[in-house]
Amino acid sequence: MHINWIRNYCMAKSAVTEGFPFDDQALVFKVMGKMFAVTSLNQWEEGLGSINLKCDPELAIELRGEFDSVEPGYHMNKKHWNTIQLHLGEI
Repeated sequence: MHINWIRNYCMAKSAVTEGFPFDDQALVFKVMGKMFAVTSLNQWEEGLGSINLKCDPELAIELRGEFDSVEPGYHMNKKHWNTIQLHLGEI
């Protein structure tokens, strides 16, 4: 999986914007000003791709239990965000 695939997928959704509100490495996707996805360009360059995705709290816990590559959101509210590790060879 490549960062371009994730970017294209997110940008194809209705009313999505992208930007770098934190620094020049944290790519953020928003709908109506609300973040729903964040990924680090540095990690992709190092071959350690991951993405933080906002999620319903109950579903977030369920997904963490079902998939090894889904973890509580790194640097995010653990109740509402999951980090998906995309470099584990599962995708």
